[in-house]
Amino acid sequence: MSFPVTINNIAYRKPPRPCVAVCIDGSDPAYLKRFLALGKLPNIARFIREGFAACAMGSVPSFTCPNNMSIITGAPVSVHGISGNFYLDTATWQPVVMTGPELLKAPTILSGFARNGEKVVSITAKDKLRRQLQKGLDMRCGHISFSAECVQDCTLQENGISDVLQYVGLPQPDRYSAELSLFVLQAGLKILQDKRPALMYLSLTDFIQHKFAPEDPEALHFYEALDGLFGRLCREDINLGLTADHGMSDMSNAAGSPEVIWLQDVLDAALGKGETVVICPITDAFVAHHGALGGLVRVWSKGNASAADIISVVEQLPGVDLALDKDRAVRMFELDREREADVVVLARHHVCIGTSRSRHDLAGLSGHRLRSHGSLNELYVPFILNRPLNDAYKAKSAVQVLRNRHIFEYLINGMD
Repeated sequence: MSFPVTINNIAYRKPPRPCVAVCIDGSDPAYLKRFLALGKLPNIARFIREGFAACAMGSVPSFTCPNNMSIITGAPVSVHGISGNFYLDTATWQPVVMTGPELLKAPTILSGFARNGEKVVSITAKDKLRRQLQKGLDMRCGHISFSAECVQDCTLQENGISDVLQYVGLPQPDRYSAELSLFVLQAGLKILQDKRPALMYLSLTDFIQHKFAPEDPEALHFYEALDGLFGRLCREDINLGLTADHGMSDMSNAAGSPEVIWLQDVLDAALGKGETVVICPITDAFVAHHGALGGLVRVWSKGNASAADIISVVEQLPGVDLALDKDRAVRMFELDREREADVVVLARHHVCIGTSRSRHDLAGLSGHRLRSHGSLNELYVPFILNRPLNDAYKAKSAVQVLRNRHIFEYLINGMD
């Protein structure tokens, strides 16, 4: 097999050692800032001191699926096409779940390296990501791909590995727990020690960040556990990169209730019921995290209301940051025009947007303040490497707008 291998217009060399990228789901920079200042993250502090660290931009919308796909393809949403967890099929006027591999328009970095004869691994906390992460992988060739959420169901045919609980020596983690993320790292460590794949992608869940602020002891305990596992991973002589898919913001008012714009209700009253369809692309099976409320929604017109009509209503609402027509949103944020709405609406800091009040079940918040994401306020994320950059990438990092999707490029090409 020959290198470099070109994937989505980026040429990658043969990795000098195993390259492991970790997406710390929901890891707002505020967590690291606080815990590093307290001296509680010695391994991450060492990476920052001896390697490379910066604040990078994620993809808009600042949700899990678009950003994980940007990271794993090294490409923007306009190339890979995954713009949220849902989009609206205007032929049927039904929302479509965007987790199917057939919806991913670009090859992944993992599949590109696999075709070039290298062994690759992806482990994700949430199964909603798993099939897209393993798109293009022939599991008969020694690759591994599974989720902690469904680890008990792994088979050699589907996942390249079976009996994972026995292999790792841990029980099945609950889907709403810190242990779901820790299992991903512990499983990754075991596979790294035994198989040393060329590339490994470990994607965590943001359960802790949705539930606990940086000031909460539960968040500190979680990050201390992460830090310990990052240290253990690095003892295996790897290139390690830490980034995130999005940040996290408190979206509750002084009384502790979510600060919500019920946009479908507003548009129904202003333009007529049934004239528009509001989609919350944060919606997924983990609704106890966020009640399907986030900082960005999409609005489609059924035909009578123009984008200008919708924008004229929306932009007057307190709490709205931007209301953009399709052309402007696609141009500003590198979005996929084919799947984009007539109007994209982003909230201001500490505000979230829903559809209709009656359609959101907030019982899962269980008395906790709503912490969520999706807007420009959750766009910035950590970008940390355990080794220093080579001269070429030192120069590149000085002039490039750094994004989370560059993490594999820097791991593979930027560290000797």
